[in-house]
Amino acid sequence: MKTNKKLYSTALESAALILVLILVSSTASAATEQSASPTIIETKITTSDMTQALTADTEEMSGNTEVTVYNEDLALVKEKREIDLKNGTNSLEYANVASQIDPTSVLVEDPTNNKTAVLEQQYDYDLASSSNLLDKYLEKEITVTDREGKTHTGKLLSHDEKGVVLERNDGSVVALDASKVEFSNASGLLTKPTLVWQIYSPTAGKRDLLISYLTGGLSWSANYIVKTSADSTKADIRSWVSIDNKAGTTFDNAKLKLVAGDIHRVSGSAPIRYYKSASTDSTSTEAFSETPISEYHLYTLEKPVTLPNNQAKQISFLSADSVPVQKELIFDSWKGDKVQVVLNMENSEAKGLGKPLPKGILKVYQPDSEGQLQFIGEDQIDHTPIGEKIKVTLGNVFDIIGKRAQTGFEQISNNVQRTSYKIELNNSKSEAQNVTVVEHLNGDWEIIKSSDTYEKTDAFTAEFRVSVPANGTKTISYTVENKVRPPVEIVKNTATENSTIENTTADNSITGNATKQ
Repeated sequence: MKTNKKLYSTALESAALILVLILVSSTASAATEQSASPTIIETKITTSDMTQALTADTEEMSGNTEVTVYNEDLALVKEKREIDLKNGTNSLEYANVASQIDPTSVLVEDPTNNKTAVLEQQYDYDLASSSNLLDKYLEKEITVTDREGKTHTGKLLSHDEKGVVLERNDGSVVALDASKVEFSNASGLLTKPTLVWQIYSPTAGKRDLLISYLTGGLSWSANYIVKTSADSTKADIRSWVSIDNKAGTTFDNAKLKLVAGDIHRVSGSAPIRYYKSASTDSTSTEAFSETPISEYHLYTLEKPVTLPNNQAKQISFLSADSVPVQKELIFDSWKGDKVQVVLNMENSEAKGLGKPLPKGILKVYQPDSEGQLQFIGEDQIDHTPIGEKIKVTLGNVFDIIGKRAQTGFEQISNNVQRTSYKIELNNSKSEAQNVTVVEHLNGDWEIIKSSDTYEKTDAFTAEFRVSVPANGTKTISYTVENKVRPPVEIVKNTATENSTIENTTADNSITGNATKQ
């Protein structure tokens, strides 16, 4: 009987809670339809006023938002909102901001009057929750229903996960395992991160305020898909940009801009991050236009886009067909005894590209003997300006192995050394293979004897381009002469040291005599 009574009580409480939620939702909808300028919030706010303001803010954001996303988990958000200000000081709540906002970066502008100014700003992120509500009502009167269904009213002294401690009106103190807590007044409680402003306006009336702020939780990256021909001479390239929104709010119908480049930021300036799971929504109809900004590149999406919170959106960025590519086999002993396979291309209009390419991961596919695409490797490219070459390392060659050994050393003089090397390439394939051998040399060097021709590509590198016979071995041998600077000897001036010692002794003697006198 007692259990049935408890279940009946719980059911009544649930029904009452649902009824309250329906009433609040209905009040919010009605208030939204009737209010023309709900963003102005007076100092004293009722619960229904707060719901009205939050709902209206979401509607006003639509179509008036611009989001610029950087590579380093950073975004600049700019919004235009119509505000009805009175002459003098106004109390205003700016809700629906990103939860990872940097409050020190907020900029408020009135294009019609530069004397409009924010006098005071408060960032409220201590949002309404059971624990926060109880914290706010410490030393205040609340009503608690215990597990037995009894009601207790008194001053809240403390609380934890086990229950609450109340001081009753008769002075007695009781610890309760609460099933329900009622608060006398919920005014001023926030459900979303909110900026609270005191704004001075020299005139009264409606105007569009421009609000800008930096926030974390937004980032973007570029991804490239390359489909090469079977002979690795042509490639079709598709690129997507992925925008990941974990900023804590949705940006509806926003103008999207992406900045490619490494922005300098002060260490420790990034906001705290709270991440949830993300889903992916992709589209391929949008196109970006590119313009330079300072020393970076700015990509602007031509159509507005919605960036839902906790979602990653992919947007088509680049499409190019029949781009000339070249496969190259490279042996660099500094990277081990493996021969690497590299795909070379040029970022130029003549070669089918000719657009500043943001850094990102490039995945390469190639058709097999049956014409089916297979994944053959990936690499990360850096920001690549127009005219630069792109090298994509796909992996290591299976059938070619390289070895390098030092075969001789001679000290010609104090600053001249002569060293001999041998590089051996073994090819297990049934066809001859062209391999580029990269040698790193130090100092002022000159190859005085070599079995093969080479190219000095820079002050520290020589490259040999050789053909390794089918099922055979190719050996490269060379001798290099290095001129190095002799070590600088530090010569001590004995006379100076002795003079210094004598002077020090004399000074001490004079000081001692003066002390005695």
